[in-house]
Amino acid sequence: MEWLSMEFLTALLSIVVIDLVLAGDNAIVIGLAARNLPREQQKRVIFLGTAGTVVVRILFTLAVVWLLKVPGLLLAGGLILLWISLKLLYEEKDHGEVKAAKNMWAAVGTIVVADTVMGLDNVLGVAGAAHDSFLLVILGLLISVPIVVWGSTLFLKVIERFPWIIYLGSAVLAYTAARMITDEKFIAPLFEDNPLVKILLEGLIVVVILIVGKILKGERKKAADAS
Repeated sequence: MEWLSMEFLTALLSIVVIDLVLAGDNAIVIGLAARNLPREQQKRVIFLGTAGTVVVRILFTLAVVWLLKVPGLLLAGGLILLWISLKLLYEEKDHGEVKAAKNMWAAVGTIVVADTVMGLDNVLGVAGAAHDSFLLVILGLLISVPIVVWGSTLFLKVIERFPWIIYLGSAVLAYTAARMITDEKFIAPLFEDNPLVKILLEGLIVVVILIVGKILKGERKKAADAS
């Protein structure tokens, strides 16, 4: 993939969108972990926690990018990512299990560990969108993770005000998943002579995910209102 080509910039934008949408609420972990610390320590915790998170996320994602080259894993990763894109539309995450830490280093550890566990969906999404490019992984995470951490409150408010952002993120995820599935080594040959069929199938997958997600979200809301 050529540096600064349209394909490169599109993939980079996809990585940033995926990470922002999926990790927007992960940043709440920082507030929960550091809430009992003195204010002067909270800033250091945010900086150190962010640095640790970026390093761990990059290492994990690079490992997944490499693993996705194994035959069959691209298809498996695509199917898992489709499920993640669907859950994004209707499932609410709970952060109540993250406890406040008693000292600065404990808070930093809590942030890195919690973000690593909660960020597995981000890792898969970013790896899928990177198209085997380690540079894209590093650039995308260096751009998005700091934004997520320091702008989490603002970003969450923006999502609440403009719910379509979630649908945009889900669509990007679903498209990434569809590309992973159709690019699988033993599936890709089916589309060599029919590139239009591949495009239509990927588009259909995105549309189905968005429709099903909207239906499930509506059913969940009805159940919540009835209870």
